[in-house]
Amino acid sequence: MFGIPGKQAVTLTPSAVAQISKLMARDGRAGLRVGVKKGGCAGMEYTMEYVDTPDTNDEVIEQDGARIMIAPMAQMFLFGTEIDYEVSLLEAGFKFKNPNVVDACGCGESIKFAEN
Repeated sequence: MFGIPGKQAVTLTPSAVAQISKLMARDGRAGLRVGVKKGGCAGMEYTMEYVDTPDTNDEVIEQDGARIMIAPMAQMFLFGTEIDYEVSLLEAGFKFKNPNVVDACGCGESIKFAEN
């Protein structure tokens, strides 16, 4: 796990907490797993999937009744990220405010991290 003692790796806005809690209750799920995978024009994409049981290596974040699990390979990429849920006239969805991202594609679907 990548982190600073006493500080959550990922934080959720109140609207993200409300949406995640709603999804958990509606579908009877334990939470949502957040990860990253190769893909998109910038190189990486966020993933989200329903979870019934956390994997032993997931980092579990609980905030005001909402629960997310961070996949092991994504932990270092997501540290310091704030997850929001935004609704506009054309779309609704989770938005990631990630300080580790150095570039993103124009559509906002894919991201690039600094190469070490």
